[in-house]
Amino acid sequence: MKREIHNAMNAPQPRGGYSQAVAIEDFRRVLFVSGQIPTASDDVLPAGFEAQARQVWLNIDAQLKAAGMGKADIVKITTYLADRHHATANREIRSDYLGSLAPAMTVVIAGIFDEAWLLEVEVTAAQ
Repeated sequence: MKREIHNAMNAPQPRGGYSQAVAIEDFRRVLFVSGQIPTASDDVLPAGFEAQARQVWLNIDAQLKAAGMGKADIVKITTYLADRHHATANREIRSDYLGSLAPAMTVVIAGIFDEAWLLEVEVTAAQ
């Protein structure tokens, strides 16, 4: 698959490990991962934002692996945060997971389905 990152010089530059646009060509498959919630497979909800965010990325990783993909295949991320005060921790934990990958990204502050969940993250992957 061919991946091109686009960050137009006459528009705001990305801050925090993402790209303004990602073009893909010659891909075979696209995977749309539903919003992953911060509970483990046994329905345990970790305490605190950092633990919940790490659980969400573990869940995303599990979904990608189940489809024969990995984090390198992520082209778009949408994150829903229950509170904007979690933005910095969210960025740091996401960066820990992604490393140097810079997919297209959107972060939305929103009411989440279960008030105990502090975030939900969906991804699109392609290979």
